[in-house]
Amino acid sequence: MDEEALTALAFGSDAGSAASIPRDGTPRQRLLAAIVLGARGRYATAAALLDPLCRGRDPLTASLAASALASHRRQLGGHVAARKLDGEALLAVGLGGAGERRAGGLAATDSPTTSLLPATASSSTPASSAGRDSPGSASAEDPNGLDLQGARADALLGLAADNLALGRISAARRLSIRAAQTDRRWRATVRGGWVGAEIELADGQPEAAVAPARLAYETAVACHAQRHVVKSGIVLGVTLLAARQSGARELVLTAAEDAEKYELDSLNWVAARVAADLEPDRAEEYRFRSRQVLHAVLRHADPCMMRIARESPWVPVGPG
Repeated sequence: MDEEALTALAFGSDAGSAASIPRDGTPRQRLLAAIVLGARGRYATAAALLDPLCRGRDPLTASLAASALASHRRQLGGHVAARKLDGEALLAVGLGGAGERRAGGLAATDSPTTSLLPATASSSTPASSAGRDSPGSASAEDPNGLDLQGARADALLGLAADNLALGRISAARRLSIRAAQTDRRWRATVRGGWVGAEIELADGQPEAAVAPARLAYETAVACHAQRHVVKSGIVLGVTLLAARQSGARELVLTAAEDAEKYELDSLNWVAARVAADLEPDRAEEYRFRSRQVLHAVLRHADPCMMRIARESPWVPVGPG
């Protein structure tokens, strides 16, 4: 499977191809493969691909890999572990390239954003980036944001989500705004919409959460990004439900069907659990399916993810 096919699986309409995902290839191919595997709930295999990339010499690939691994940790509630990875992702690329720093722009190490990073990732010369090439040598612009600009936005949005889960709503809001200023392309817009909706929900403003959630959904649909459409449908559905507006049931049930169809197990168990609350006549069916898929996901998890799942308030325990 070549890079174009992997890109279609990760960001396009071909999210459910039955073809096996290769574990070798170029660093970009391995990164894309790990993104696809993570979406399918194959966390151990994804981590085995991402860990070496995080430690590699190319700062762009290292940053994108750290953000991807952080995203996987967050999916089971591992926000503390994710925050360290997101901090490393941001420090790998900074908030400005070498040329921008010379021109007086901000790098991660001299930005106010540094105060929002975990202490283990706030060194001015992090070990994870020692000996790497300058981030200013990163590749050209990528339509899906796998470039310097997109890597910065990924890291900032990851840190926003991490801080939000840790109860730091104001910090999350500042980081989300900085991410929006960094990258306004489709993937950053979608992910920013998810985080923006979560911030408003956490702040007790469900009506204000609808607009960013709807923007994320509409952007994902317009870009035919199937994986992002499924998650955006869940986020918008939950937001509409919280705001007591119509449309939640159809969105969530469609997301559950598509997650099943495309084997997006990282989203499937969540969609089924939400669907159980919206479809009383099939609630037990959806709850059973949610537990079944989650069990399969945990069977394919690495030790770190298993520990996160055991400790996580997000992962359901027992018959509910």
